[in-house]
Amino acid sequence: MKRKLIEVSLPLEAINKQATREKSIRHGHPSTLHLWWARRPLTAARAVLFAQLVDDPSARPDEFPTEADQRRERERLHGLIERLVDWDNIRDETVFADALAEILKSTGGNPPPILDPFAGGGTIPLEAQRLGLRAQASDLNPVAVLINKALIEIPPRFRDRPPVFPGLAESEIRQWSLAEGLAADVRAYGRWMRDEAQKRIGHVYPKVTLPDQTKATVIAWIWARSVTCPNPACGIEMPLARSWWLGKKKGKEAYVVPTVVADPETPSGKRVEFSVGHGSAGATAKDRDGTSSGGNGRCVACDAVAPAAYIRAEGKAGRLGAQLMAVVAEGDRGRIYVTPDEVQEMSAVVAPPTALPTGTLPESALGFRVQGYGYTEWSQLFTNRQLVALSTFSDLVVAAREEVLADARGSDVDAGDRLADGGIGAEAYADAVATYLAIGMSRFVDRHSRLTTWDNGPAKEYERSAFAGPKLQMASDFVESNPFGNAGADIASSIVWVERALASLPKGEPGVATQADAASRSYADVVISTDPPYYSNVGYAALSDLFYVWLRKSLRAIHPSLFATMLVPKAEGVSRRTIAAQRHVRRTPILRRRVPQCVRVGTTVCLANVSDHRLLRVQAERVHVRRRGIDGLGNSAGGDDPVRMGDHIDLANPLRDGQSTPQHRLECSRNVNCPIAPSPRVGCSDYRPTRIHRYAARGTPREAEGTPAGSNRAR
Repeated sequence: MKRKLIEVSLPLEAINKQATREKSIRHGHPSTLHLWWARRPLTAARAVLFAQLVDDPSARPDEFPTEADQRRERERLHGLIERLVDWDNIRDETVFADALAEILKSTGGNPPPILDPFAGGGTIPLEAQRLGLRAQASDLNPVAVLINKALIEIPPRFRDRPPVFPGLAESEIRQWSLAEGLAADVRAYGRWMRDEAQKRIGHVYPKVTLPDQTKATVIAWIWARSVTCPNPACGIEMPLARSWWLGKKKGKEAYVVPTVVADPETPSGKRVEFSVGHGSAGATAKDRDGTSSGGNGRCVACDAVAPAAYIRAEGKAGRLGAQLMAVVAEGDRGRIYVTPDEVQEMSAVVAPPTALPTGTLPESALGFRVQGYGYTEWSQLFTNRQLVALSTFSDLVVAAREEVLADARGSDVDAGDRLADGGIGAEAYADAVATYLAIGMSRFVDRHSRLTTWDNGPAKEYERSAFAGPKLQMASDFVESNPFGNAGADIASSIVWVERALASLPKGEPGVATQADAASRSYADVVISTDPPYYSNVGYAALSDLFYVWLRKSLRAIHPSLFATMLVPKAEGVSRRTIAAQRHVRRTPILRRRVPQCVRVGTTVCLANVSDHRLLRVQAERVHVRRRGIDGLGNSAGGDDPVRMGDHIDLANPLRDGQSTPQHRLECSRNVNCPIAPSPRVGCSDYRPTRIHRYAARGTPREAEGTPAGSNRAR
């Protein structure tokens, strides 16, 4: 088999530069379609796919007989990669045509399909499609499969069509190309959904009266969880708050002022009342800021400490309460923080919907911190008002589908088959629009639960995501946002993110996304390029249930096979729990069985960014490799066939909101290339990674970069 470019060298400095730049790109970036964990940069995946398929000049001695000829050709290919990964060229058809021409030249004019059996957020299949290749994606997780369908499978079916929303196509004199018409319909029917929802439930989101007696739309309500003070002499319902600060913008500081007042109607004869203070002069001292730290609580009335164990026990007994501390409204020049009144407190007292999402939380799972406080059902992670809103939007996704179907039929579009049956007519189009609306609603869930918190930073002052990394953890206070608040947590904002991501998707042949177990699926006649799951860092299946329970409510009739189970399948997946349950089995062979023996003559495997923390541990610029772990992955890919291994280092995940430094995540990743070779087996450990800047600066052939297998340190 011919040596590929990825086995020799890559322009890593340019790739890393663009991967770093990509972290700051949000609007229209495909990753904004829906949350997924540990995504790879698009630029790195694009470069790896190209270099994985294109021959290195040394493999074509008839065209490039001398080392100088090979070096010049390699530099030309590096230049093409540098143009290919530049975000400014993302819409430049000439660049991608040149890249495809090189791939066709190296594959006899018939490049094989690219398969990612651990597709996750869809980076690799999407970039394969962008390069003009046949993209296939599979995953065991139905949420991941839905994301991949939305990226590579659905848009090409309805490319170059005008929108069907009444009057929308006629209102713009233009050519509707790619998925622009579909995206426009998602935006239009998303607005229809919002308007209908506001008619139904807008009364539970009242406006707030400002100090000047004018009315303003509420953005959010900030609540503190509460427990009974453990001091028998006190017994007050004590609030738990990480901080009293609401906003720290200079000159506009705002904070909560708790006051203990008499109340004969309470068992203790007193209660805590909240007001909002302004200006830095009267702010609480730093050592008295908040009442919750490290899981423990402090009583504002008697200073008694409520240990974490006591708070958890109260939660399990169903005695965790909530107190409204402040109301956030939108003013002419920024946020306005208002002291809560009875109207705002009572607006949250609503009955739960009759049909709650069903599903039990796992007793314990990687990334979960809420079960210890008495939460056992997914529905318990939401307030009643949030449940009403989410149920309403879920129902309106179904109603919106019927609206789309009627409008499409009115535009003389044949009914045809359903989307799941491969249709492209009105029925399938209505399914497609409803799918994106449900994804927008699922995206909306991330900022509407009892696990979202308020960020009081001077440049922020908004609600944080429930997922501050790949975990769902308990917080002493939480924020309840207004879905009609004209701010970041508005349902319209979630739909807009989806619409922008959809409109920016590349031109390409329809891809295929299926639900499949990587250990048992077929690998015939494909090239595998994948990013294996970080099973020891991310509890994908358990975490994605937060989205699944709501997606299932909206999309079960549209994607019946994807949402056939009550929760995301977990028995077949690799996780820390499945590893712990088989302690007598070495960890590496377990992952080896999930990375199937799929390399055959004429195919290539690229285990891109093999970076489970048990296998690679990254510190600053160094990558320290566990030899047994990497060899296990390489050997699992190659089976009993001789394998030649090459590796390169690329940048990894961008930091999420609230993260200033990498924590339990990678600063860089390794790409492992595993093509068949007639030479004796050479394991990954025969080359040790060197410092990143050496790769980037030199960009020399791989043989010159490696450290002999017997060396004990990276040079």
